[in-house]
Amino acid sequence: MKKYTMIFALATSFFWFSLYAYMPELSTYAEVLGASYKMIGIIGGAYGFTQMILRIPLGILSDRLNKRKGFIILGMLVSIASSLITFIYPTVASLLICRLLAGVAASTWVVFTVLFASYYKSEEATKAVGIINVFNAAGQMVAMLLGGIISWYFGTRYLFLLGAIGGSLGLILSFAIFEEKNIERKPIEAREILKVARDKNLLLVSMLAIISQIINFATIFGFVPILARNLGANSIQLSILSAISIVPTIMISGLSGTLFIKWWGERKTILIGFGISSILCMFFPIVPNILILFIVVFISGIGRSMVFPLLMGLGIKQIEDNKRATAMGFFQAIYGIGMILGPIILGFISDVFSLTTGFVVTGLIGMSAIVMVYCYKEI
Repeated sequence: MKKYTMIFALATSFFWFSLYAYMPELSTYAEVLGASYKMIGIIGGAYGFTQMILRIPLGILSDRLNKRKGFIILGMLVSIASSLITFIYPTVASLLICRLLAGVAASTWVVFTVLFASYYKSEEATKAVGIINVFNAAGQMVAMLLGGIISWYFGTRYLFLLGAIGGSLGLILSFAIFEEKNIERKPIEAREILKVARDKNLLLVSMLAIISQIINFATIFGFVPILARNLGANSIQLSILSAISIVPTIMISGLSGTLFIKWWGERKTILIGFGISSILCMFFPIVPNILILFIVVFISGIGRSMVFPLLMGLGIKQIEDNKRATAMGFFQAIYGIGMILGPIILGFISDVFSLTTGFVVTGLIGMSAIVMVYCYKEI
């Protein structure tokens, strides 16, 4: 089983490599191509839009068909197509299509997490999700670092070709992923789908995940690169900046559901994480130079990494195995709302007022998560 776990982990890394190879320069490239802050926000939000629509149906379909691997292969294929479109035809419109398709590919992440979690005992769900998120983050970080070099020597357009190459390697590995053929799962029924969607704990962690993703996609995957470019950052520095935001995920995701909850418990870990990321969100626009921006991004990444993998594990921890893909699909579809709202909110506010105002408002939204956790005592 250890061999199959490693194959799965490597395939996961290449999958996220393909989706994030161009992310450090997505917003600045859109700006170069002539997009306004509003349009940059819409392009950023498109990624979450298709995930919001597709993740619940994919989770339900996967549970009803009792199949996981085929959806993973499909996700790899769509990730390759999304990158090639902008590489072949680089325009603002193709960037929008690219991110819509990238969201389609990312929608299959629900199946990745559930199949990988099946390699572990049910009570180890948070541990399994933490581990798979480490490889998720590792793929993103390598893509961003390598992407900086590719962009420096060949130009931003070739980052999309790099993404397609990474997706192709992931596709090859995905055919070797192990899925137990004879496992018996009772297909989920319609009334049970509604029951899953009404689960109080799942609803809470999904709402918290929305806020976490609002911060994430408004800042590091949205407008922080524009702040960095305004401070004089070049392509390699932009890639390093994005990679630095991922390092805490690799270091901390596996600890969030194990060591941290032993120290502080799940509730306090979430409170600390949201406190860090929310406060630093408001600090971003007054950072005076690139070096300090690197530090702020790293510490903000620590806060995000304490929260998100833990929320993902909590979302399926108490859900029966035959309903887990449905529950994970619901969770991931709901947090897709945050991917949409984050860049759009910050983009529209920045066009009307200023980037600084946009970051402050986003940080205040993050603070609302702390209030929610304080009010809900059952985590």
